[in-house]
Amino acid sequence: MPGTPIIPDGSPPPLAPYSPGMLAAGEALYISGTLALDTDGKLVGEGDATAQTRQVLEAIKSVIAAAGGTMADVTFNMIFLKDFADYPKMNAVYAEYFPSPCPARYCIRADLVKPEFLVEIASIAHISR
Repeated sequence: MPGTPIIPDGSPPPLAPYSPGMLAAGEALYISGTLALDTDGKLVGEGDATAQTRQVLEAIKSVIAAAGGTMADVTFNMIFLKDFADYPKMNAVYAEYFPSPCPARYCIRADLVKPEFLVEIASIAHISR
């Protein structure tokens, strides 16, 4: 395997065969598309894009911490929204986690794995060791 799986304590059970994160070459951390799930795999923030975004970013933060990094190590985010009407809500929470200088990113509208999910974010971080 070309990397080390990163699975933080308390991670929700995966909905498919994947690891929450993979640390490659000891510093590049690839974080799977992350949904608003609690430690039991239950949805957090039903119908609330603000709550779902916060849960997603906290889960991403835990993967990065388990790899020895911080949110400041994130270099790229891929954001998927079920509905662009939620863009301002997602962006407001996002700005709390990524103050300037912000990582590169893109945001697209997409059908997510289940209809109750409003936000999904995948990230890339570079952990300095």
